[in-house]
Amino acid sequence: MSRFKRVFIGDKAFYKGVLAIMIPVVIQNSVTNFVNLLDNIMVGQLGTGQMSGVAIANQLIFVFNLCIFGGLSGPGIFGAQFYGAGDMDGLRNTFRIKVWISVTLSFLAIGVLMIWQNPLILLFLQGEGSQTVAEEMLTYAREYLWYMLPGLLPFGMAMSYGTTIRETGDSLLPMKSGIAAVLTNLLGNWLLIFGNLGFPEMGVKGAAIATVISRFVDMSILVYAAHRAVRFSFFKKIYQTIRIPRKLMTRVFQKSFPLLINELLWSLGMVALTQSYSIRGLLVLAGLNISSTVTNLFNVFYYGVGTAVAVLIGHSLGSGNLKKARADAWKLNFLGFVMSMGIGGILSALSGLFPNFYNVEQESRNLAAAFILITAGLMPFHSLAHSAYFTLRSGGSTFITFLFDSAFTWIFLIPFTRALATMTQLPIVSLFLLSQASVILKCVIGLILVYSGRWQKNIVQTADA
Repeated sequence: MSRFKRVFIGDKAFYKGVLAIMIPVVIQNSVTNFVNLLDNIMVGQLGTGQMSGVAIANQLIFVFNLCIFGGLSGPGIFGAQFYGAGDMDGLRNTFRIKVWISVTLSFLAIGVLMIWQNPLILLFLQGEGSQTVAEEMLTYAREYLWYMLPGLLPFGMAMSYGTTIRETGDSLLPMKSGIAAVLTNLLGNWLLIFGNLGFPEMGVKGAAIATVISRFVDMSILVYAAHRAVRFSFFKKIYQTIRIPRKLMTRVFQKSFPLLINELLWSLGMVALTQSYSIRGLLVLAGLNISSTVTNLFNVFYYGVGTAVAVLIGHSLGSGNLKKARADAWKLNFLGFVMSMGIGGILSALSGLFPNFYNVEQESRNLAAAFILITAGLMPFHSLAHSAYFTLRSGGSTFITFLFDSAFTWIFLIPFTRALATMTQLPIVSLFLLSQASVILKCVIGLILVYSGRWQKNIVQTADA
């Protein structure tokens, strides 16, 4: 028992450090996902066609969001280690790289979504169901997507600032800006979707406009506070030059490119997974949308642990304390697993409640409840896989991360799910269960990779900042 406690249980100082990073992230993500749930319910009041159309458009926006996350992850690994080593010039340069990446990806995404939006949306409308319903979903998806495009760049810039601030160990400012943004989004939705207080009733267009406004609010707060706060002095005059030392640029992109490709392929994999499920009927899309919105509200706890993994282990590796990084990794992975057992139990008990708030067909409600129950039962394993991913990534093991994440998704999960959807007569709930249970295999692979210790690297000692 003493060995178990030594390996998996930390002291008070350890958990105090974890909670200092984790709690603001959990609060921010909880508020964000709760407002997303309310937004989803508001759009759901308009009807199944509107809600499913918005869900399809958000699947495409999701790919962009994950590309931004992946593109900024490489500089973020260096940023956390530079901060741990006390190298502020290195931190400045990694931020400048993030800005370049955000601007480039934003304009690429706008171009792709303007040119190919119809064929991309139609990928989700091939399941069983009425042609009239499919056409209605296509119309609403196109409408929502078009109005969302101006929000892509401010999202990328807000991510650049927010992730850099978090890499210094400060999660409070991103939490405050995030809460302000989601409350703006909530108010905007209430005003613009339904036309309250004399505003025009705009339906799904109003939902998109409110989201775009909230993106600008988030970015504006972060930019203003970052450039005025004394504790973020490294932001001062940061735009006096956009030049980055070539050696550092090369090293960062060697780490960033695999992570960007990983997030692109993984997000496309999630889209392909949704598309595979949708083969079983258009009403499945509504059930999946409700399920993912609700479960995201409960996933925030293990997402917070993942952020703590990235920051704390990154700081330890950057300061050269590889032994502490390894010890903390096991404690953090175990913390996420145990926490998710409790949270998953609560979600299981509430699985039948949330779908009743939606104005959709009863079949979609029943499917949503079943999907939520399955996801809740597997939450501890999703938490382990999530923490293992951030552990591997913290030391710059980008190729191993790629194999663990995207390669697993495309080599095993997608073909397996596609085969179940097209070659069997399994009910959609059984199909969903078998597909989602593959995360257990992913956990085993992740724990083996964490145990190997190949991720324990200080990558900033030789970087020329």
